[in-house]
Order: sequence, then structure tokens, then C-alpha cells
Amino acid sequence: MSASAEVTLSLKDVVKTYVMGADKVHALRGVSLGIARNEYVAVMGPSGSGKSTLMNIIGCLDVPTSGTYSLEGQAVAGMSEYQLAEIRNRLIGFVFQTFNLIPRANIFHNVELPLIYGGVSKRDRHARVEQAIARVGLSDRMKHKPNELSGGQRQRVAIARALVFNPSIILADEPTGNLDSKTGDEIMGVLDELHAAGQTIVLVTHEDYIADHAERIVRLKDGMIESDVVTGRRAHRATESSA
Repeated sequence: MSASAEVTLSLKDVVKTYVMGADKVHALRGVSLGIARNEYVAVMGPSGSGKSTLMNIIGCLDVPTSGTYSLEGQAVAGMSEYQLAEIRNRLIGFVFQTFNLIPRANIFHNVELPLIYGGVSKRDRHARVEQAIARVGLSDRMKHKPNELSGGQRQRVAIARALVFNPSIILADEPTGNLDSKTGDEIMGVLDELHAAGQTIVLVTHEDYIADHAERIVRLKDGMIESDVVTGRRAHRATESSA
């Protein structure tokens, strides 16, 4: 992240400790991390490294034991459950490995649900849903149900659902984990296009070839940042921009 870049999220000295009976599990041990608007960051690490805990905190699904976390300039640590839910709904788009679609609802309704919960008017909902579905190339599938789609198409629906509030950040947790390699490449292509259009993306993966889509790779080990490296992809993008 460059010093002049506009910061979307910032963690400083974040510690997360879970109490398990008489034991304490130190999931994060003083993590400091800043991510700028329109960055594409991959988070990697072995099992137990703290990457899932880090993503839960970034996604406002959990709060730090100590340290600070701010999203779009808002301090998250002192927020109520209601406020955290508002942040999750409006500023963060989640894409999960398991799609998390409602089987009996068609694609349009699956994508519409966050807007219904957010109190958006019916007229605005329909326009936003159609736009989000169009962005992932499924305008001709809006009336289909999830079981009528391929795995890749279902993940596209999940991405469309993540986009309907025009979130500050998309958190993608192993988004290709349930897909074959060809379909996984197609989904990564969708995320690449979203990033090229200005979307901030944080991606959790254990696959190097998936992480290679990002412009920055953060590796965790034992609850700490082991490395934070800018990839050649960012340098290539900077060269294209200046050409």
C-alpha cells in the first residue's frame, strides 16, 4: 500500500484470544495491516495461522480482543451488534466457498435478499439486482433456481449478491474451493474484472495459483504476519496505466 493511497481498512496491533476452558488460544498476535481502496490482496497461511480469524475481524463477524480496527474511517471495536450488522450488510460483500444460496428461491430473489433486509425500496431493489446479475453474466438465468445452475454459475450468483450494496470491500473466502480448475479460473476472471473496475478485494486461499491473481500477498504464520509482498501483477498494471 502506497503512503498516499486512500485507506479502506486499517488494523493496528490486533490481538484475538479465545478462552477454551482453562486454556487460551492466541489466534492473532498483534497484527497491523492497511488495505487501500482498489487493492487486490490475497491472504495465505497454513491451518491455524490465523487467516480465518483475520477475515472474520475484517468482515465484522468478530471483534479484536485488543488493538484497533477501522473500516472506511469508522472504528469497529466499540460497535453494538446492530451496528456491526449494518456494517456487514452495507460495506462488505461476502463470497463463500459453499455459495450459501437459498435452494427454493430463484436467482433474482437470492441476490435481492440483502436489499430487502436493508430496507431498500422495491423499485431500487430491482434495478440493483438486475445490474449485479448482469455484471456476472447471468441476465438470462434470473428466474432459475440454484439447482438448475452449474457450480460456477452458482458462485457467480454469490458474487452478484455480494455486489448489490456496492460494498467497499469484497471478502472472498476460498471462492474456488468447490470448483474444478477450469471453472475456478472463470470465477477468478470475474473477480479480476471487478477489481479492474475499481472494486477492493481481499481473498483467502491456500492455492498459490489463485493468490497469483492478487497484486499483494499477505502470509500469516502463528497469528502474525510473516510476509507482505507486492506481486509482479501490480507492477504490470502500473506500467499499463502509465503507457
